[in-house]
Amino acid sequence: MHSRKTIITCAITGNLTKPEQHPGLPITPAQIAQSALEAAAAGASVAHIHVRDPATGQPSMELDLYREVIQLIRAADQQLIINLTTGPGGRFVPGEDDPRIAGAGTTLMRPEKRVEHIAALKPDICSLDLNTMNSGAQVVINTPRNVTRMAHIIREAGVKPELEVFDTGDIHLGLDLIKDGVLDGPGLWTLVTGVKYGFSATPETLFYARNLLPAGAVWSAFGIGRYEFPIVGQSWLAGGHVRVGLEDNIYFSRGVLAETNAQLVARARDIVLSMGGEIASAREARDLLELP
Repeated sequence: MHSRKTIITCAITGNLTKPEQHPGLPITPAQIAQSALEAAAAGASVAHIHVRDPATGQPSMELDLYREVIQLIRAADQQLIINLTTGPGGRFVPGEDDPRIAGAGTTLMRPEKRVEHIAALKPDICSLDLNTMNSGAQVVINTPRNVTRMAHIIREAGVKPELEVFDTGDIHLGLDLIKDGVLDGPGLWTLVTGVKYGFSATPETLFYARNLLPAGAVWSAFGIGRYEFPIVGQSWLAGGHVRVGLEDNIYFSRGVLAETNAQLVARARDIVLSMGGEIASAREARDLLELP
């Protein structure tokens, strides 16, 4: 079972980690690309990319920023698998006076807009969130209709969707979309654990979620915050691939900030190797994921 190669994904920057939380958080396209290349040198074969407004550090969905990151990565590395997010644009904050009216912090946008950069830039992979859930005091909304509209555009672009699932119902939605022909089975899945009101970061939860996936599915798991490294080990033991990065966790150990994404990747690599696993190169990961 464990003679397989393990894919390490590095989530470079994310949407929620704030620059004031980590002074080394990559913000500009050059910083994001450089961090991805350093992560690749440390053992990552997939870079999961969000972009930021270089002036403010705030999350952005600007097409030209994504284009620049891809060009900078590809100028140095042709093999690293690029995975762009489509997550932003699904957040709703009910208004205080009238909950039907969107309040401050709402990012809801047309699903087509959320995948505009995927259609234009055609990365190797893009995330496709299947969750509708409480997120802090806000709500993330990904309805079956909107997910379907996004999935059609992703398929037309020839991009492989990475199905991000946060709870049991998300997996059942994904299974229905596969059954209906909206998504290709058995699929590429990522189990997100440790997010409040979602999957717990426990072995029991991981095995339960894994067992709901279609036979032959390729899957990985990651843990948020202090659960990051325990889930690396647990995911490998359960037959999955792994993910780390400053999007998910900014600490190397308790109270000690990770210096770089590469440092987090190196620790994940060491955990897998220490248990007798092997790390997939970017070329091997492409073969595993059936990418050119």
